[in-house]
Amino acid sequence: MTYWLIDSLAYLLYGLKWLAIFLALIMLILGLDDLFIDIVYWMRRLKRRLGVYRHEPRANEARLYEAKEQPLAVMIPAWQEQGVIGEMARLAAHHLDYENYQIFVGTYPNDPDTQQEVDMVCLQFGNVHKVVCARPGPTSKADCLNNVIDAILRFEQTAGITFAGFVLHDAEDVISPLELRLFNYLLPAKDLIQVPVFPFVPRARNFNGSHYIDEFAEYHGKDVTVREALAGQVPSAGVGTCFSRRAILTLLEEGDGIAFDTWSLTEDYDIGFRLKQKGLGGILAHYSVSDPQLSPFRERRWGTSKFTSNLICVREHFPKRMKAIVRQKSRWITGIVFQGTRSLGWRGGPATLYFLWRDRRGLIAYPIGLLVNLLFLVLLTLWVSAWLLPDAWRFPPILVGDLLFWLLVINGVLLLNRLLQRCFFVTTYYGILQGLLSMPRMMWSNLINFLANLRAFRIYFAAGKERRLAWDKTTHEFPVLSDARREPIGSLLVAKGFIDRQTLNEVLTSPRQRRLGRELLRRGHITSAQLAEALAEQAGQPWQVLDPFALQREVIALLPAKLALRYAILPIALEKGALVLASEDPLSPVVLGAIRRQIRRDVGYRIVPQGRVTVGLRYWYLHQEMPQALCSSTADPAREGEENALMETYCRHQLLLGELIQERGHLPAQVLNQALIDFDPESGSLGRHLLQKGLISEATLDEAIAAQKKEQAAAMDVLRQQGEQ
Repeated sequence: MTYWLIDSLAYLLYGLKWLAIFLALIMLILGLDDLFIDIVYWMRRLKRRLGVYRHEPRANEARLYEAKEQPLAVMIPAWQEQGVIGEMARLAAHHLDYENYQIFVGTYPNDPDTQQEVDMVCLQFGNVHKVVCARPGPTSKADCLNNVIDAILRFEQTAGITFAGFVLHDAEDVISPLELRLFNYLLPAKDLIQVPVFPFVPRARNFNGSHYIDEFAEYHGKDVTVREALAGQVPSAGVGTCFSRRAILTLLEEGDGIAFDTWSLTEDYDIGFRLKQKGLGGILAHYSVSDPQLSPFRERRWGTSKFTSNLICVREHFPKRMKAIVRQKSRWITGIVFQGTRSLGWRGGPATLYFLWRDRRGLIAYPIGLLVNLLFLVLLTLWVSAWLLPDAWRFPPILVGDLLFWLLVINGVLLLNRLLQRCFFVTTYYGILQGLLSMPRMMWSNLINFLANLRAFRIYFAAGKERRLAWDKTTHEFPVLSDARREPIGSLLVAKGFIDRQTLNEVLTSPRQRRLGRELLRRGHITSAQLAEALAEQAGQPWQVLDPFALQREVIALLPAKLALRYAILPIALEKGALVLASEDPLSPVVLGAIRRQIRRDVGYRIVPQGRVTVGLRYWYLHQEMPQALCSSTADPAREGEENALMETYCRHQLLLGELIQERGHLPAQVLNQALIDFDPESGSLGRHLLQKGLISEATLDEAIAAQKKEQAAAMDVLRQQGEQ
């Protein structure tokens, strides 16, 4: 019995020797493959360092600001994203250094929680649109995006604009402030623009979540750059990707009206190849800025450079638990390897075929890597056993022979290169500590990818003949900012005791052509000060009464007429260097950001009672002569209450043309907000601007002007009656 076991062990060790030779040969091929990419990258980098960068300085954000803003559409597919989508929209509105963009969020009819949150966000931000997919979810990310694109094209017709780029993001993305400016700068010369994706470093230094930073640092730092140089093709990462209008129209034409492949779990990856086949190129944009506040990367660890620390990129929290990681990566493998092979095949030139091989070699590389690790553990166990049991049976060593010796030497050198390359790129982006940790993490990464391969095999072949797979979405983390929900204005007015519930219900159920607050004001149920107080509480902003004639000319001069008239705002004070604006309605952070950039000064705002800003704009910026009785509202303190009542009554009839058109249902608020972006009040009226863009008819404009004149006539009657008294 003992001899039988010894013979079996001898045969096993003999088999392990040939397995070692086989694994060494495969590892040699894979190592040479990686070495080729390394050589191309470093040769290209050296050529650029000795060439263009010796004569031309690197571009910074100054070049991005020179390009005129083109309309951009941001697409966000959302399935069970409650608690995330609102934060993403607010973060974008507060930090994106761009104004001419619209956000379209794809939701599902059977996901009411996400829909409710998107509804709240739409109320707060005029550039956010909710899209409800035709089918219940989860279908696939591609199907959701197709519904979003359809909504974008419909909005184009409604708003009379043409989007230059279609930007793809996930709800949990942290976006660079200048990302849209970078896309705007590169459009329409490039048809697919990808910015690097860099995961956040997990707080807990575990190997699970940290292995993402290793892979993305090397992939977006080196591999995709070489791919772009050799094949002229860049795969989309699914986030931080901008498609030109030409690219989207090409995809729609090729797919008979369907841009994204609904059968694929990695529709973004497929599109890079489809565009390449149509002769449309892509770029991975490594663009650094001089101001650290304009980049979300901001890694300041030892080993990083100023260039890498200030990159325009996408930051994202990736999963940290093994189960979630394997689920996410198996989805990637299923889409890229299995579905990609089935849909894309092996088509294209030598360079394209080579990178198709690199995309799909994981099916071989990860199991081989795991077997190598296991073989190493077996050999280590045998060595330790021989050392601990010197009198035990001795067998010929496995790792002998010239062929195996030289294979091991060469593979050892290639492995050392692999470790140093990964350490360098991780250090470049995350610092020396993470760079050193990336070397032992490589073995753990092989285990994760092997388990993901096994799951990918299982879910793909378990899907059956149709191979249709549902959206296997990964749950991400996102920094919480604040609550997105707003209390309705009617409820606020009731809660404050300004009206009772019966009055509110009567107005809600009766025909009206104005928003609820203004209708209550028109009927005399509330005062404009009460409405301003409620609007301010709803928006989380302060409010104040305002005499539009008692402002300082020096403060008025700080805000150009173009901005004041476009956004219906009035500068009222200068506090600690910040310009305080008055508005009759809440202002979007997008608008505040646009104003801040153009006047190069921090801004804040306060809600004021209705009509005060309108009167102030006519008096200070349009230089219209105002009635003397109105201008002297505070001249005689003995008549202050009477004159304030006059101002209150007069201002109730002051309505802007855009408000009248919007409140009468001729123009949605989102369309009007988009039209205001390129409206120049110094070159013409808003009515003519809307008419020229085809957003309203001549009859609608005449109706709105007549209604405005009627309100003005009623205001003048108030003044005449006051004069007769």
